[in-house]
Amino acid sequence: MVDLEQKIEEMSGIRVSHIKALHRLGIFTLKDLVFHLPFRYEDYSKVVPISEVIIGEQATVIGKIISVNARRSWTKRKMQLTEAVISDDSGSIQAVWFNQRYLAGALKEGKEIRLSGKIILGKKNLSISNPAWEFSSRDATHTGRLVPIYPETEGITSKWIRWQIGNIFQNDFEIDDPLPEKIVEKLNLHDLKKSLIFAHFPKTENHFKIAQKRFAFSEMFLLQLKSLQIRSQWENESAVAIKDKENITDEFIKGLPFELTSAQKKATKQILSDLEKSHPMNRLLNGDVGSGKTIVAAIAALKVASAGHQVAIMAPTEVLALQHFESFCKIFKDYNINISLLTNSYQLISHNKNSDIKNLKLFENYKLKIENFSRNTTKVKRDDLLRFIKEMKMSIVIGTHALIQKDVQFGKLALVIVDEQHRFGVGQRAFLQQQTTEIFDGVKNKIPHLLTMTATPIPRTLTMALFGNLDISLLDEMPKNRKEIITRVVPAIERKKIYDFVRDQIQQGRQTFVILPLVEQSKAMSEVKAAVSEHQRLSEKIFPDLKLGLLHGRLKSKEKEETMQAFKNKEYDILVSTSVVEVGVDISNATIMIIEDADRFGLSQLHQFRGRVGRGEHQSYCFLFGASSNARLKTMEKYSSGFDIAEKDLKLRGPGEFLGSRQSGLPDITMENLGNIKLIEISRQEALNLLKTDSKLENHPLLQKELEKFKKNVHLE
Repeated sequence: MVDLEQKIEEMSGIRVSHIKALHRLGIFTLKDLVFHLPFRYEDYSKVVPISEVIIGEQATVIGKIISVNARRSWTKRKMQLTEAVISDDSGSIQAVWFNQRYLAGALKEGKEIRLSGKIILGKKNLSISNPAWEFSSRDATHTGRLVPIYPETEGITSKWIRWQIGNIFQNDFEIDDPLPEKIVEKLNLHDLKKSLIFAHFPKTENHFKIAQKRFAFSEMFLLQLKSLQIRSQWENESAVAIKDKENITDEFIKGLPFELTSAQKKATKQILSDLEKSHPMNRLLNGDVGSGKTIVAAIAALKVASAGHQVAIMAPTEVLALQHFESFCKIFKDYNINISLLTNSYQLISHNKNSDIKNLKLFENYKLKIENFSRNTTKVKRDDLLRFIKEMKMSIVIGTHALIQKDVQFGKLALVIVDEQHRFGVGQRAFLQQQTTEIFDGVKNKIPHLLTMTATPIPRTLTMALFGNLDISLLDEMPKNRKEIITRVVPAIERKKIYDFVRDQIQQGRQTFVILPLVEQSKAMSEVKAAVSEHQRLSEKIFPDLKLGLLHGRLKSKEKEETMQAFKNKEYDILVSTSVVEVGVDISNATIMIIEDADRFGLSQLHQFRGRVGRGEHQSYCFLFGASSNARLKTMEKYSSGFDIAEKDLKLRGPGEFLGSRQSGLPDITMENLGNIKLIEISRQEALNLLKTDSKLENHPLLQKELEKFKKNVHLE
């Protein structure tokens, strides 16, 4: 009997290199190894006579080793080849392995062997290329069956994992099932041990589908349990109930130079209603690009500030924090509300001329280029700003994650707004919500209301699965004066025509973005070089008479901000950038977005880039360079709604690519099933049913323990 709690270091024949590699995969015990599930299967179950193999197909053959030969190839790479001839009653076939010299000693003439692999046509005869193999006297592990393929890392192959898991199951073990027996029976699921057998040793396709159904439900059930528990805990906390002072928000909305959309009105009503409750709001404002999130957040901030409390607004970058500072200063230019900006680079205060803060004589002048700006903006020392925040002299404090540093103490904080929350890492996002309960807000036994915002439309299935602990407000409607951005997928032959159009638009006073893809972090330097090279090409050969700026990830934060500010101030006609160009950055005069190698981006990301233009009164355009025949890109021409595009993107790329697997922190099977509405609905209902009768899971200790493990690995917003 095997003890599954045994550490992998105690396994027989384990090497130090194996231990380190397994730790990288999150495997520390035999139980972790058993739950390291396959992500796909190779079907080697059909054994055929050698004479019946078909070129290009996978096959399994059994035969006797006639000869074995090891040699170096004649190519420049001088690969080590191991060749063997295998024969059965119907014929013979050659097997070829690359750079596996040890096989020449392991394969003995006269031994019977089982091979599984792809059949190819060699120079003279049929071959089986780089096949999986094992002696036919052994039980089928790597050949002759549905062979599981596992997530691997350097030093750990699927073959090695199959051996180890096979040894565990040969010796048998006991395992407790955390899923309540009633749920298992009600949903017609298999018990845990049988499901593990079906996952690792399926005899049919139906076997591994049964196992996947069981594990997908288990993980989604845990996700929903955790989500509902967080929601319940949050609702049991206390917050300051904010009453609307003298109907100030109604008067503010009436005085706006535009009418709110129906979606903005509905979201505003939901948020203002939440603020009047004595338990904290935990709401996600899920809006399309350009749908007007900022004004909705400003109305909420006004309600809180006018009631004598403070608001903290957090953005993921200094560029976005500075933009919010400018926006809120303009929005509240006629209100006696003191606004400050706190980042690692900036400590700014903006106040109305009538503010009592004008008597403080420690300011030095700080000029910000803000249009129609009638407030005093001054630069202060960090210590002084921290004192003003604590003494309640600042009503709205805008910043980056610098706001949750320990030396920041508020006098009376009642609302935290987190913008572009998806841009914070998963760990940061979990920390942000936790910090709102622990932040020094100056109000005893209360926690601030929390409003998170995102301009990345989230499909319904993902909202159900991942944001069940949040209330959701949707901004799925564009302002009436917003012109639709004309989008075209452009073939290479029309590139010059587009450049001529760009020149014409710039001569009319407009500006242009040119975006280059940043594929993966390991290639960051080559992508920076590509951006530098494209900037040089456009500057010297295409637009030598125009002014071009350059933005990429290797620039310091201050340099990025200065470049964006220069572009905003029309010092550049064209901005060449990698994909670091900020989500949410508002350049109202930019009317053209050119995206190079557009097929390398997801549709939702393309929609985000497209949203950098079309923010002013002029008609705007988005041109996608890349594979003009790419049907996926044609979706961008067809749809303007971010929610429609997000749904298409989810279907085309799957949840892993949509969310970014590394960012999500979710197990593979959960990721694969995030589009399964029925599974999500059932798991949520079962979680609700269970918590009604056992809210703290005191009667389900195994489930409680499993949930603690799940909590460590998965962070919810």
